[in-house]
Amino acid sequence: MFILESFLLGVALAMDAFSVSLANGLNDPGMKKPKILLISGTFSFFQALMPFIGWICVKTVLTKFTVFEKFIPYIALALLGYLGGKMLCEGIKNGHCEGSGMCEIKKLGLSALIIQGIATSIDALSAGLAFISYSLFETLVSVLIIAAETFVICTAGVIVGKKFGTVIEGKANILGGVILIIIGLEIFIKGVF
Repeated sequence: MFILESFLLGVALAMDAFSVSLANGLNDPGMKKPKILLISGTFSFFQALMPFIGWICVKTVLTKFTVFEKFIPYIALALLGYLGGKMLCEGIKNGHCEGSGMCEIKKLGLSALIIQGIATSIDALSAGLAFISYSLFETLVSVLIIAAETFVICTAGVIVGKKFGTVIEGKANILGGVILIIIGLEIFIKGVF
């Protein structure tokens, strides 16, 4: 039964990472396979790490974890809002140079990717509460299932984003930035209200 629960939890947790992967693909329609795998791998790592950390917190310092839990929506909003705002500004700035052919697409850097990975998975810390009755072995199996699902879902997200990014090339940065900001707001609203 815990495998089915882990599968369903993994799909739910991967939706934010999917959306950000889609935005990354939109932003860079010429992205190569190694970068796609790096993006998917980064999101998979953080989507597995956060519930595991949550499980450790539940098993050891539950009272301290619940105090931190109320800050999760604010952290996610700040990180995704910053990245989305930056993409949005670059898209608007690049929109002014489209006719000249001198615009350069800003590629996703490793630091921005890590911030995206943390921001989209920080709410998965609370998923550790779902593992409260799990043994260490069951928890490891569960986070591996979540990681595998996230990898597949994010890879699909980047590929779909690349396809649409080619079609809407000039506006992709703007759309990607808006998507990141909306995801940040969604996490914030769900977590606060």
